[in-house]
Amino acid sequence: MYAGTTTVKYRVPKMACDLRNNMRWQGKFGRKPTGGKLIPARGKRKCETGREQSDTTIAAVRTKKIETLGGNFKMRMLRGDMATVADPKTGKSKIVKIETVKDNKANLHYMRRNILTKGAVIKTELGDARITNRPGQDGVINAILLSQ
Repeated sequence: MYAGTTTVKYRVPKMACDLRNNMRWQGKFGRKPTGGKLIPARGKRKCETGREQSDTTIAAVRTKKIETLGGNFKMRMLRGDMATVADPKTGKSKIVKIETVKDNKANLHYMRRNILTKGAVIKTELGDARITNRPGQDGVINAILLSQ
Protein backbone atom coordinates (compact mmCIF):
# COMPACT_ATOMS: atom_id res chain seq x y z
CA MET A 1 0.00 0.00 0.00
CA TYR A 2 1.01 3.59 -0.50
CA ALA A 3 1.92 5.78 2.44
CA GLY A 4 -1.04 7.56 4.00
CA THR A 5 -3.75 5.35 2.39
CA THR A 6 -6.21 3.16 4.23
CA THR A 7 -8.18 0.15 3.09
CA VAL A 8 -11.97 0.29 3.16
CA LYS A 9 -13.97 -2.84 3.94
CA TYR A 10 -17.12 -3.72 2.04
CA ARG A 11 -19.98 -1.87 3.73
CA VAL A 12 -23.53 -3.06 4.38
CA PRO A 13 -26.29 -0.95 2.77
CA LYS A 14 -27.85 1.40 5.32
CA MET A 15 -31.36 1.53 3.88
CA ALA A 16 -33.81 -1.36 4.22
CA CYS A 17 -35.07 -0.63 0.68
CA ASP A 18 -31.63 -1.63 -0.66
CA LEU A 19 -32.27 -5.23 0.38
CA ARG A 20 -35.29 -5.67 -1.94
CA ASN A 21 -36.36 -9.09 -0.59
CA ASN A 22 -33.01 -10.66 -1.41
CA MET A 23 -30.99 -12.78 0.92
CA ARG A 24 -28.25 -10.23 1.50
CA TRP A 25 -25.86 -12.16 3.76
CA GLN A 26 -25.29 -15.86 4.19
CA GLY A 27 -24.26 -16.59 7.74
CA LYS A 28 -25.37 -16.48 11.35
CA PHE A 29 -27.06 -13.44 12.76
CA GLY A 30 -29.62 -12.65 15.41
CA ARG A 31 -29.81 -14.47 18.72
CA LYS A 32 -28.95 -17.79 20.35
CA PRO A 33 -31.69 -20.27 21.35
CA THR A 34 -31.26 -19.02 24.94
CA GLY A 35 -31.94 -15.44 23.87
CA GLY A 36 -28.38 -14.17 24.10
CA LYS A 37 -27.00 -12.01 21.32
CA LEU A 38 -24.67 -13.64 18.77
CA ILE A 39 -21.40 -11.73 18.69
CA PRO A 40 -19.54 -12.45 15.41
CA ALA A 41 -15.83 -13.21 15.66
CA ARG A 42 -15.26 -11.27 12.45
CA GLY A 43 -17.01 -8.89 10.08
CA LYS A 44 -18.98 -9.67 6.96
CA ARG A 45 -17.19 -10.55 3.73
CA LYS A 46 -18.16 -9.67 0.18
CA CYS A 47 -17.99 -13.35 -0.81
CA GLU A 48 -20.80 -14.08 1.67
CA THR A 49 -23.37 -11.94 -0.08
CA GLY A 50 -26.46 -13.62 -1.50
CA ARG A 51 -27.80 -13.13 -5.00
CA GLU A 52 -31.18 -12.43 -6.55
CA GLN A 53 -33.36 -15.46 -7.15
CA SER A 54 -33.74 -16.30 -10.81
CA ASP A 55 -37.50 -17.09 -10.92
CA THR A 56 -37.28 -19.20 -14.10
CA THR A 57 -40.39 -18.67 -16.23
CA ILE A 58 -41.83 -20.26 -19.37
CA ALA A 59 -40.59 -18.34 -22.43
CA ALA A 60 -37.85 -18.50 -25.07
CA VAL A 61 -34.60 -19.77 -23.54
CA ARG A 62 -32.40 -17.20 -21.79
CA THR A 63 -29.49 -18.19 -19.53
CA LYS A 64 -26.92 -16.22 -17.58
CA LYS A 65 -23.43 -17.26 -16.47
CA ILE A 66 -22.74 -16.56 -12.78
CA GLU A 67 -19.21 -16.70 -11.36
CA THR A 68 -18.91 -18.53 -8.05
CA LEU A 69 -16.24 -19.11 -5.44
CA GLY A 70 -13.00 -20.70 -6.66
CA GLY A 71 -13.31 -19.57 -10.28
CA ASN A 72 -16.23 -21.90 -10.95
CA PHE A 73 -19.54 -20.90 -12.51
CA LYS A 74 -23.23 -21.72 -12.57
CA MET A 75 -25.55 -21.39 -15.53
CA ARG A 76 -28.62 -19.57 -14.31
CA MET A 77 -31.74 -20.20 -16.41
CA LEU A 78 -33.92 -17.09 -16.46
CA ARG A 79 -36.42 -18.40 -19.03
CA GLY A 80 -37.00 -21.80 -20.57
CA ASP A 81 -39.67 -23.50 -22.67
CA MET A 82 -38.16 -26.95 -23.28
CA ALA A 83 -37.60 -29.78 -20.79
CA THR A 84 -35.78 -33.10 -20.99
CA VAL A 85 -38.46 -35.53 -19.79
CA ALA A 86 -37.52 -39.07 -18.79
CA ASP A 87 -40.08 -41.87 -18.97
CA PRO A 88 -39.43 -44.32 -16.09
CA LYS A 89 -41.35 -47.16 -17.81
CA THR A 90 -39.32 -47.18 -21.03
CA GLY A 91 -36.11 -45.65 -19.64
CA LYS A 92 -35.90 -43.15 -22.51
CA SER A 93 -35.71 -39.36 -22.45
CA LYS A 94 -37.17 -36.85 -24.86
CA ILE A 95 -36.94 -33.07 -25.19
CA VAL A 96 -40.47 -31.64 -25.17
CA LYS A 97 -42.16 -28.25 -24.98
CA ILE A 98 -43.49 -27.02 -21.62
CA GLU A 99 -47.09 -25.81 -21.81
CA THR A 100 -47.80 -24.59 -18.26
CA VAL A 101 -47.12 -25.15 -14.55
CA LYS A 102 -49.87 -27.28 -12.99
CA ASP A 103 -48.65 -27.38 -9.38
CA ASN A 104 -45.80 -25.94 -7.34
CA LYS A 105 -45.39 -26.88 -3.68
CA ALA A 106 -42.69 -24.24 -3.12
CA ASN A 107 -45.21 -21.40 -3.41
CA LEU A 108 -48.83 -21.40 -4.57
CA HIS A 109 -48.34 -18.09 -6.41
CA TYR A 110 -45.55 -19.66 -8.52
CA MET A 111 -48.22 -21.76 -10.26
CA ARG A 112 -50.10 -18.61 -11.31
CA ARG A 113 -46.88 -16.89 -12.45
CA ASN A 114 -45.58 -20.06 -14.25
CA ILE A 115 -42.31 -20.12 -12.26
CA LEU A 116 -40.28 -23.32 -12.58
CA THR A 117 -38.60 -24.73 -9.46
CA LYS A 118 -37.51 -28.17 -8.29
CA GLY A 119 -40.58 -30.31 -7.54
CA ALA A 120 -42.96 -28.28 -9.71
CA VAL A 121 -45.45 -30.30 -11.78
CA ILE A 122 -45.50 -29.15 -15.40
CA LYS A 123 -47.83 -29.94 -18.29
CA THR A 124 -45.91 -31.11 -21.38
CA GLU A 125 -46.73 -32.66 -24.75
CA LEU A 126 -46.14 -36.13 -23.24
CA GLY A 127 -48.26 -35.47 -20.13
CA ASP A 128 -47.60 -34.25 -16.61
CA ALA A 129 -44.01 -34.29 -15.36
CA ARG A 130 -42.20 -33.29 -12.16
CA ILE A 131 -39.03 -31.17 -12.35
CA THR A 132 -36.12 -33.02 -10.72
CA ASN A 133 -33.36 -30.40 -10.85
CA ARG A 134 -32.91 -26.72 -9.97
CA PRO A 135 -33.24 -24.70 -13.20
CA GLY A 136 -32.04 -21.51 -11.53
CA GLN A 137 -28.71 -23.17 -10.70
CA ASP A 138 -28.25 -25.83 -13.40
CA GLY A 139 -29.24 -23.92 -16.55
CA VAL A 140 -31.42 -26.77 -17.87
CA ILE A 141 -34.83 -28.28 -17.04
CA ASN A 142 -34.94 -32.01 -16.33
CA ALA A 143 -38.18 -33.76 -15.42
CA ILE A 144 -39.61 -37.23 -14.87
CA LEU A 145 -42.95 -38.28 -16.38
CA LEU A 146 -45.70 -38.93 -13.83
CA SER A 147 -47.82 -42.06 -14.21
CA GLN A 148 -51.32 -41.38 -15.54
